[in-house]
Amino acid sequence: MPAATPKRDEVRFTGFGGQGMAVLGYILGRAAAVYDGKNATMTQSYGPEARGGASSSQVIICDGPVYYPYVIVPNVMVAMSQEGYTKFRENLTDDGKMLVDEDLVSLAPDEDLDRVYRIPATRFAEELGRKIVANIVMLGFLSALTDFVSDEAIRKAIADSVPRGTVDLNMKAYEKGRAHGQQVAGDRSTKAEA
Repeated sequence: MPAATPKRDEVRFTGFGGQGMAVLGYILGRAAAVYDGKNATMTQSYGPEARGGASSSQVIICDGPVYYPYVIVPNVMVAMSQEGYTKFRENLTDDGKMLVDEDLVSLAPDEDLDRVYRIPATRFAEELGRKIVANIVMLGFLSALTDFVSDEAIRKAIADSVPRGTVDLNMKAYEKGRAHGQQVAGDRSTKAEA
């Protein structure tokens, strides 16, 4: 009997400098590798300007070895800037999920809406008092809509990765995004059953 192919998930986070795309990749990769016992790689890239320029990180999570550390065709893309969405939207797998900050990304007229999941991540972060945690709101949203890393692992990775004194705020941001993701998933499930 042939060996089963290891489950492999590829995630691309894209936004602009200052939004914490590298932090997102780091936390997700840490959650998978340190707390869920999976193999993970994380790479990142920046545009010519650090803050305000294009920024992205890519994470591969696999049950088996990761032989090539770069994302080729992600099955999840998180877009927190128009530039990132426009540049990378065509690279998503056919059955992939596109998560967007609905206040920062306008969808292309030909976008497949069945694959798009929207959240006002930046607005939610502002309501919590710190726009800087919009990335963690998005991480909670991602956690609710995917199953490749456990909720418990992500919570531990957040606590280990954010600056001291900001853990409570980041956990609130994560929970806000996760609750919205669970609501969106529930709404889609209800619609599919109708």
